[in-house]
Amino acid sequence: MPDKIRAGVVGAGNWSNQAHIPALKSLPEYELKAIGTTRQETADEAKAKYGFEQAFGDVNAMFASPDVDLVTVSVRVPYHYELTKAALNAGKPVYCEWPLGANTAEAEEMASLARAKGLTNLVGLQGRADPGNNYLRDLIADGYVGEVLSVSMTQFTGGGLERPLPRTWQGDKSKGAHTMSIMGGHSIDALCYVLGEFVEVSGKIATQIPQWHTTDTDEMIATNSPDNVLVSAVLESGALASVYVAAVPYNAGGWRLEIYGRDGTIVATSTGSGHYGAKVIYGAQKGADLAELTIPDKYTIVPEGTPQGPALNVGQMYTRLADVLQGKGEAQPDFDHAVKRHKLLDAIESASENGKTVRL
Repeated sequence: MPDKIRAGVVGAGNWSNQAHIPALKSLPEYELKAIGTTRQETADEAKAKYGFEQAFGDVNAMFASPDVDLVTVSVRVPYHYELTKAALNAGKPVYCEWPLGANTAEAEEMASLARAKGLTNLVGLQGRADPGNNYLRDLIADGYVGEVLSVSMTQFTGGGLERPLPRTWQGDKSKGAHTMSIMGGHSIDALCYVLGEFVEVSGKIATQIPQWHTTDTDEMIATNSPDNVLVSAVLESGALASVYVAAVPYNAGGWRLEIYGRDGTIVATSTGSGHYGAKVIYGAQKGADLAELTIPDKYTIVPEGTPQGPALNVGQMYTRLADVLQGKGEAQPDFDHAVKRHKLLDAIESASENGKTVRL
């Protein structure tokens, strides 16, 4: 591996230019080697705009390039499967955004291929790199609240009533990008990272808004994508947990996590999304008043100057990945973990459809 890891990014859309590209630009371990899109014109534009060295209108040519050490797949979910497999078959380590596949079967095939190729792989469940979540995880492990008894997590985001036309594809549940898979997947994974895995789930998944207004064409389109996810769960510790994730019309409240134990309480909030919004954490032990707990600097491992917001946690992921690519440790969360998370979401969906509790 060269002194700098030469990154090739597939996709120059919103999440790439909000998170992956600014994160990579801020990290000394990486260089922006190549950008790949579906057309040479858009690739050239992204190259000039963001400072990539090379531009590819044919992503397979980018995958084959000896100048690219790592491929990032940050495009619409339905294309993760094809692109990630092509990159792996070209012998490249891959960082693929979450959800790994449009469904569990795709994710399993991608994980199996990565395993067979013996290639480093990472899935973008970046809540696991969030400084606040890592502080929360250590507080729980260190016994700040004692035995955890009760947990409540809510995640309310905006955009429930309308979409611009380029995003209406998300109204088709089979495409794999909706409130359940994205916000639900990220938030539930972060909860499990902090507090442990679910061992039992029941719940209800619903499409409360079956039509979206398209803001640029002033049309109404039908959608079958779930926008409300309500889960009751038992954690491996025996604690009971409730999770409510929803896309709402107005004034979304953001993310909130409440943890109640025998010896104390923790309340964490974020006005942004749970997997990248800056967190404020409050704690109290044995009946004291809640007071803000400062997240120690040690949990932020990206260099000063890394942009806040989406780029920060993604940058944290890349910082960990750099160590792995230099031969130190194993990549986590990897594609096998992504399959585990896909299966958990499947279990929640099964519980909703059948009206039964599912044990994991």
